[in-house]
Amino acid sequence: MTSRRFLQLDVFSPYPGAGNPLAVVLDAEGLDEAAMQAIARWTRLPETTFVFAPEAPGSSYRLRMFSPQKEVPFAGHPSVGTAHAVLEEAVSAPVDGVLVQDGIAGTLPLQVDGTGAARTIAIRTPRASVAEVAQPGDPRLQAALAGWALGALPPARMAGGRSWWVVELRDEATLRALRPDWDAIAALAESTDSMGVFAYARSTGESWDLAVRAFVGNGRRFEDAASGAANAVLAAWLDTRNALPGTGRRYVVSQGREVGHDARLSLHIDAHGDVWSGGQVQTVIRGTLDW
Repeated sequence: MTSRRFLQLDVFSPYPGAGNPLAVVLDAEGLDEAAMQAIARWTRLPETTFVFAPEAPGSSYRLRMFSPQKEVPFAGHPSVGTAHAVLEEAVSAPVDGVLVQDGIAGTLPLQVDGTGAARTIAIRTPRASVAEVAQPGDPRLQAALAGWALGALPPARMAGGRSWWVVELRDEATLRALRPDWDAIAALAESTDSMGVFAYARSTGESWDLAVRAFVGNGRRFEDAASGAANAVLAAWLDTRNALPGTGRRYVVSQGREVGHDARLSLHIDAHGDVWSGGQVQTVIRGTLDW
């Protein structure tokens, strides 16, 4: 039986237990798709990633990521977490502060800043675009948004790796008090081929600039503790409307409090219009996987 290095991490987290959990299997050579899916189903975490030797020119490593149900082309927290694992286990080292991830979504750079507990990692996410802008009275949205006190920007469906409806709420208190209608959100997700509703509100007097909640209605129905990809498509939407919070095209997001977490994500839109999504990562379990 082959032993493979295994880490369980807490991603977008300043301390263990605040972020989004991730399992990482290093030394994944020899595992086929069925075995990787079985391991991901067994860990029962949002995603499990598998690290292979690099193949694409200039890449630092190759990875595949699986939810308990299926392979995932791209997601933010598995990408950032895997980069942390690669650094912790000396699988690869950054060149000029950059690692390059090779996966289904192509080769994507990750910026590494600092070392140890203070280290932050951010991935340049796939480009997102506005698929459509809707009005609150849109019949497809009425049930999912019933009773919600909306903010200034209209709801929009963003396409970028995964598709999300981004919906602004009047204020942070209103956002945090939301009780989602899961049947309505699932119906919206399925009818528009989207993940669900990514709700957000501007914050005042806090150490973060936005508070967000991710209501996943496509497949399993759950609220995501911390989503780098969803926050990236929201950043792209706000950029198109000249409505970015924070300063210098950088801002901080609070996510997950309503489901017992307390994640912090850092978003940055660079001079080329690319969105970088990142934060800190905590190693919680380090060992071997015998499979």
